[in-house]
Amino acid sequence: MAALFLKRVILQTLKTEANCLGRCFGKHIMQKTAPAQLSIVASAPRLPYIIHAKAFSTVEDSQEERKKKRNSETTFSNVGRKIHERIIRVLDEQGNDMGSMHRADVIKLLDKRDLRLVKRNSNSEPPEYQLMTGIQIHEERLRLREEEKAKPKTGPTQIKELTFSSNIGQHDLDTKSKQVQKWIEKKFRVQITIKKGKKVEEPENKMEEIFNQILQTMPGMATFLSRPQAIKGGNATMCVLRPLSKKEEDEYRQTQETQKGDILTKESGNDR
Repeated sequence: MAALFLKRVILQTLKTEANCLGRCFGKHIMQKTAPAQLSIVASAPRLPYIIHAKAFSTVEDSQEERKKKRNSETTFSNVGRKIHERIIRVLDEQGNDMGSMHRADVIKLLDKRDLRLVKRNSNSEPPEYQLMTGIQIHEERLRLREEEKAKPKTGPTQIKELTFSSNIGQHDLDTKSKQVQKWIEKKFRVQITIKKGKKVEEPENKMEEIFNQILQTMPGMATFLSRPQAIKGGNATMCVLRPLSKKEEDEYRQTQETQKGDILTKESGNDR
């Protein structure tokens, strides 16, 4: 009987200790896990901040794109009634300044006089527009198109190369000269190399004479970029021809007209 009572006391004691340990460990675990949960909750507001920064960047990009589009607009474009600015500076058909006007007044003026509105300068303040007729717009576009065609094409200058022997025949030399002339007309530079003929006695200045003969077939079109010079130990001579610039062509033309005028004056004096 005493043994049974002792056994019950021991079991009750063990059960009580287990409950105490469970409470202690549970409290400890709650204290450890609580800060972690709080840190997760505290870090959550960072997501809206990142999204807000991205949206702000998108707005800036769209503004930059609009600026680039505005700057890329041509200075001559028919806008019709689509006037984005509230106040603009207006020029009449002859180019006379009419001062700054409200866009509503400009539209009324367009209807009254049956005119078109053309943007002249979008960078000025206020932007500059001009009143024009349909015929004026057509003529202006043709003029701008011709100016665009007349502009020299930008890009690296191409060099064409031509090599032949100094004992070339006259017929072959004429063919080579025509080829050089075609390249010069296309604004190419031409590098010509003349090799000394083998087993042939030639005058020292023969190759220079050939260069001058080629250049004389293109009066008012080309000149020497680099004059003839010996290369390969004197076994060849090379030069580079280039097309004349616009200014040089005008000067050559004026010189020719002056010479013709002098000749006519002398002939008329001899007749008298």
